[in-house]
Amino acid sequence: MRVLLTGHQGYLGTVMAPILTAAGHDVVGLDSGLFADCVLGPAPADPPTLAVDLRDVEAGQLAGFDAVVHLAALSNDPLGALAPELTYDINHHASVRLARLAREAGVRRFLYASTCSVYGASGGEGLVSEDAPLRPVTPYAESKVRVEDDVADLADADFSPVFLRNATAFGFSPRLRADIVLNNLVGHALLTGTVKVLSDGTPWRPLVHAQDIARAFELALVAPREAVHARAFNVGAEENNVTVAEIAAEVVEAVPGAQLLITGEAGNDPRSYRVDFARIRSALPGYEAAWSVKAGARELVDAYRAHGLTQMDFDLRFTRLARIAARRGEGTVDETLRP
Repeated sequence: MRVLLTGHQGYLGTVMAPILTAAGHDVVGLDSGLFADCVLGPAPADPPTLAVDLRDVEAGQLAGFDAVVHLAALSNDPLGALAPELTYDINHHASVRLARLAREAGVRRFLYASTCSVYGASGGEGLVSEDAPLRPVTPYAESKVRVEDDVADLADADFSPVFLRNATAFGFSPRLRADIVLNNLVGHALLTGTVKVLSDGTPWRPLVHAQDIARAFELALVAPREAVHARAFNVGAEENNVTVAEIAAEVVEAVPGAQLLITGEAGNDPRSYRVDFARIRSALPGYEAAWSVKAGARELVDAYRAHGLTQMDFDLRFTRLARIAARRGEGTVDETLRP
C-alpha cells in the first residue's frame, strides 16, 4: 500500500516508519519538523517527507494514497493543560479535517492513533474494554475522544477509519521522549541515582512498547475491512497493566544502586485504569505485544548508556514542554507552533 504517515519525525513515527517499510509498504512522511532534531544516537533515515504543518495540509497532497496513518499530535498531558486551545486546534480540528480531506481524495483506510487515556477516571477495579464509558480528565485525552466521535461519522462504504487506543508508550526510539513514565524513571535513575515517584504509586497504568504499537498499526493496515471498519482497539497487553510503584520497582531492578523514593507530593492522581486487550488479538490474528516492562527498562538502560544520555538533553531536548519553550525562545516557531 502507499501510506502517508503523519508525525513520522516524532517518537512513535520514527519507530513505525521502518517497520511499515519493511512490511513492503511505500511510506511517505508528513511532519512540521517540530521535534525532528530530538535525536539520541545516530540520526534515523526518514522516508520521503512532506514538510507541512498538519493544519495546512491540502487535498492534493493526499491524492494517490491507499491509507493514512495519523500519529501527528501534541502528545502530552502537561502540554495539553498548558495550551488547551492549541491541543484542540491541532489534535482535534486538524485531525478531523485531515480525515475529511483523505476521504475526498479516495483514501480507503484511515488509522488514527488514539489513547487508553480516554478511560482516565475509570479506576482500578476490573479491566476496561473498548465498550467502557470514556472518562477523559485532560485536554489531550478529551481531544482524542472528540476525534474518534467526529471521524466515526465519516465512515462509509469507501472510507474505513480505525481507532487504535494505545496504552502509555515506552521503549527506545531514535527520537526519544523522556516525559513518559518508564522512559522518564529510567533516565532519572541513571542520571541521578534516584527513582522518584511524585504520586503515592497506586494509580494503574497500561504500558506498551513503541515497537508493539507499530506492529498493531501494520496489521490494521492490511486487515479485512469487516474486521476493523469504524472500530476501536486497545493496543497493549494485560500483563503490562501495572501500578506506578511497580513500574518504579522494575527501574530499580534495572539500575542497580538506584534508590526508590515514593513521595506522594503530587497528591491523588485520578488517571487510574486497567485495560482489556482481547479485541485486538481477536480481530488481528498474530498480534501479541512482545515487550514486557522489565525488558523495556533494560533496553532503555542499555540505550541511554550506549548513546551517552546527558542530564541537559534529558531535561531540555527530550521533554516536550521544555523543547517547545526553547524553540519559541529561539524564534524557530511562532506562538501557534508553526515554523
